Amino acid sequence: MINDNTMEKSLSENVSQRRSLTNTIKSKQSWKNHESHFESAIFDPWYKSITKIHSLISVKTGEFFSSRELSPVLIPVTTGSVSSPMGLGSDSIPVKINLGGMDTYLADSMQFLLEYALRLNDKGVYYLMSTFRGEEQDKRHLNQFYHAESEIIGSLDDVIELASSYVTYLCDYFLENERALLSQFIDEPEHLRKLSMLKGNIPRIRFTDAVELLNNDSRYVSEHEFGFKQITNEGEQRLIELFDGVVWLTHFPSLSVPFYQAGASEQGYSLTADLLMGIGETLGAGERNTYAEDVVENLNTRKVSREEYEWYIRMRELMPLRTSGFGMGVERFILWLINHDDIRDCQLFPRIHGENILP
Repeated sequence: MINDNTMEKSLSENVSQRRSLTNTIKSKQSWKNHESHFESAIFDPWYKSITKIHSLISVKTGEFFSSRELSPVLIPVTTGSVSSPMGLGSDSIPVKINLGGMDTYLADSMQFLLEYALRLNDKGVYYLMSTFRGEEQDKRHLNQFYHAESEIIGSLDDVIELASSYVTYLCDYFLENERALLSQFIDEPEHLRKLSMLKGNIPRIRFTDAVELLNNDSRYVSEHEFGFKQITNEGEQRLIELFDGVVWLTHFPSLSVPFYQAGASEQGYSLTADLLMGIGETLGAGERNTYAEDVVENLNTRKVSREEYEWYIRMRELMPLRTSGFGMGVERFILWLINHDDIRDCQLFPRIHGENILP
């Protein structure tokens, strides 16, 4: 027979469980209505909390890199040399504008200028600011997003260690200090605990081994018209599942990556890596070509004009340097952090090509 106290306790526990499952905030996706978005957003607890997350990531990014003695660099958003020009190895469409009667681009990455700045400050450099992509936005892509990028002297292994430590640092901060904030989005931060327990020692798998692990299944692995394989988003998700939440995918086929990435000792592959977590690739890293002749060869192989990259080639002639770097999409990290599936909900100020959005 159940007494009154037992029943009361049981009911209380059930109510508590229901609250924990329903007390999280949900996105109203007000960005779908551009004209009224800001009027909705200023009263929306979703955007209040997302704003705080953005702010904390900015502060903690500075703290992390400062602890590693890397210096922030202030960089212009316009460039004549995009890091993903049209051609083999490019993974985005450049955004071309006319400024003062001159054609130029809104930068898709500040990597090239970080490489330049690194030659002025050899302890390492970083920045966190907006970058721009020309492809249509969707649940995984934004036209304008925040990019945390860094460049150091060293190898691919060196930058993988740096990037692993960076995401672990952010993860540990939120896990240890912002549980109330996280609880607005998720019931239990189990995925954060799993990453934290790795202490930066995130598992790795080479591209060729990943293709084999995925059984070359057409759902997970596709064939490019130029003969190299690519792992699909479904394949990324499968690898994330197989590695219990997070994995480094390394050594991509050379022709699938931009011209500036160095080749691996294994012919036809590159010194590159993607950190897979959440919706897929969240952070990309690579070792750069040290010498000018390797850059020229890669430009020719990919049929990319060298005209806009003469300065980049010349920089290596003047000061060849073995460097590596990474870039993390901040909104993609936030997606993983709050276990969400639509990146458009993590943008504070929507920016969509072809739309005049105010403010």
